[in-house]
Amino acid sequence: LKGKIPSDVAVTGGLSGDQDRFQETFVFSDNLPEKNTIIAVGFYGERLKIGYGSMGGWDSFGPDRLVTSSKGNILYELDGKPALDLYKKYLGEQAKGLPATGLLFPLSLRLKDKDTGLVRTILSVNDKDKNMTFAGDVPEGAYVRLMKSNFNHLIDGACGAAKMSCESFGSDTPDLAILISCVGRKLLLKQRVEEETEGVQDILGKSATLTGFYSYGEICPVVPTEKECELHNQTMTITTFLER
Repeated sequence: LKGKIPSDVAVTGGLSGDQDRFQETFVFSDNLPEKNTIIAVGFYGERLKIGYGSMGGWDSFGPDRLVTSSKGNILYELDGKPALDLYKKYLGEQAKGLPATGLLFPLSLRLKDKDTGLVRTILSVNDKDKNMTFAGDVPEGAYVRLMKSNFNHLIDGACGAAKMSCESFGSDTPDLAILISCVGRKLLLKQRVEEETEGVQDILGKSATLTGFYSYGEICPVVPTEKECELHNQTMTITTFLER
């Protein structure tokens, strides 16, 4: 996406999901299900305003760790030590439930040239080779911290994304909001998952129409002042539309 779309065009969206089956995903094109396909819609107009925001609400803990060995989305070493050993040390008894319990403890990834972090979710672990596979790249030279969940903070994160998405609207409220929440958040929040959308509706106003889906990854610039998109995990990502 970054290589094909002009740098002054913001890109937001999400990766297709299949609820929590983790088997096979599709998108629909001309009323037909398609695999390995990207669907894109361009919005423009003199009277159109678009905002976006992405937040997780996770709590970071522990020291920053330098990624000293990785390849794509596979993490081998932190601070020159096997990444999986360090991760298990932090998790304690929870490590026995890996990779499932990894959903509760994603990593905060901070790139060398960025002040804000991205969330990376664990997909699998390799006990033999002591490495970990994530739902997004973990480049060498980046810094990571462990994160843990707090339900109230996750819901606050969704509300924060809503506030961020309409910062440029002033006193106006959006007409439409597309909400893309990671399916991992739904699995964590369970019966409280509706509080995400309720909180967002309260922030954006009752006149705003909400739509969206649960994704396997979210796409959005890190902050509203930037246009370059990034892949996020375990966030609520919101795109808002206002036409006057």
